[in-house]
Amino acid sequence: MPRLSPAAISLSESERAALGAIVHRHNSPQQVAQRARIIIQAGDNANNRAIARDLGVSRDMVQLWRQRWLTTASKAMSVEQRLRDAERPGAPAEFTMEQVLKLFAMACDPPEVYGYPISHWTARELATAAIQEGIFTSISTRHVGRLLAEADLKPHQSQYWLNPPKKTPTLTTKSGRSPIST
Repeated sequence: MPRLSPAAISLSESERAALGAIVHRHNSPQQVAQRARIIIQAGDNANNRAIARDLGVSRDMVQLWRQRWLTTASKAMSVEQRLRDAERPGAPAEFTMEQVLKLFAMACDPPEVYGYPISHWTARELATAAIQEGIFTSISTRHVGRLLAEADLKPHQSQYWLNPPKKTPTLTTKSGRSPIST
């Protein structure tokens, strides 16, 4: 049974020059440079097995990038864009940046502003308050904690640690008397 030859890639001079520039540029990501080498050799009519052996990669990788190069040929993309990873599927972001910023603003305000009789916010109390304030329809305590950690916000820490002052301190001099009273 005859072997199937891989799909032929024909490179224009401008594509070949752009691929060569990517390979020889010092600040090119190595994955992108490796993909450019694969396409250059594929443009020289090398088969997948020879390219894989020469570059020290798997044949599957060579097949993948040869196929991706051919499928993106009809799209109006630059050479570098054609060598980038494809967008990964996943759920879209649930919260807008505006919602997250409102959460951060809430975390920076004292809880008394929102009617909470506590001295410091916790992730659980912030999640509950954000839902009650209408910022989110639902948000988990853990996600609030992650958002605060990413922003390096620590609303539970203050100069008093976790113990708020009992009363306002009075000013005293070294002799122990108040400077206001005579």
